[in-house]
Amino acid sequence: MAVKIRLKKMGRKGRPFYRICAFDAREERDGRSIEQLGTYDPMEKEEEKKVSLKKERVEYWISVGAQPTETVSNILKKNGIVCKK
Repeated sequence: MAVKIRLKKMGRKGRPFYRICAFDAREERDGRSIEQLGTYDPMEKEEEKKVSLKKERVEYWISVGAQPTETVSNILKKNGIVCKK
């Protein structure tokens, strides 16, 4: 089973909110996730509150071969988590 770390869109129209989740690669964007790894709120004013992550779990999923999407990879880099290519 191929696993991807990607965003799951939540919130309402005009006020997006995302969960960073581990998904089976065949699952749809807002489908059932394997595990929730954090949140991303692009509308938040303070940079510290925009992203919250479970760093240990994110590092675990990357270590077992999960591939983050480009957007999630950028979020992880800003928070000090190195992604393997």
